[in-house]
Amino acid sequence: MNILPGKQSDLHGNAPDTHHTVLLLIDVVNDFEFPRGDELFTRALPIAPRIAKLKNQARNQGIPAVYVNDNFGRWQSRFSELVQHCLNDGVRGRPFVEQLVPADDDYFVLKPKHSGFYQTPLEILLKHLGATRLILTGLSTNSCVLFTANDAYMRDVALVIPEDCVTACEPSEHICAIEHMRSMLKADIRRSTELNMHELANCVPNSIA
Repeated sequence: MNILPGKQSDLHGNAPDTHHTVLLLIDVVNDFEFPRGDELFTRALPIAPRIAKLKNQARNQGIPAVYVNDNFGRWQSRFSELVQHCLNDGVRGRPFVEQLVPADDDYFVLKPKHSGFYQTPLEILLKHLGATRLILTGLSTNSCVLFTANDAYMRDVALVIPEDCVTACEPSEHICAIEHMRSMLKADIRRSTELNMHELANCVPNSIA
């Protein structure tokens, strides 16, 4: 069943938006205060404006944005508290997070492990949205982006993973993961500047089988 983009009027607990394409921002609310965090931060900072631009283009086309974020091992965390921690506590990641602050109408999912699907409500949210295509951005290419992409593929979701909007600690790690997602998960890895967001917003994805 093709679900046309728009707003749902009869919610009954469902998400207010309806769209076959959804933008995921993976672990972009990030303090980078962990082993190898300095390496990842150096590689991540240049992709922040690209993700921000892509998110703005998606918003203009009515594509919902979902922040899929690590809970930092703090099981009592609220997403808003994580954002404030990254913006106000003088952490390494502040210049990155400042460019990607969530809007009031964005969605968020907190995850305990690498995949955005593992022990989270992401699958239910995507079902309510009617999503059959995901645009994946964020950190890191060979870890949480890869695990989330694998789980999305297992659910027959089409994948767009612009290679300039994800990154890893080392270029070799990034390249290896990108190639895996292109060849094994049938992901569209074109750079964000090559994507036609209007086309993604208005064309229902074909089956990935």
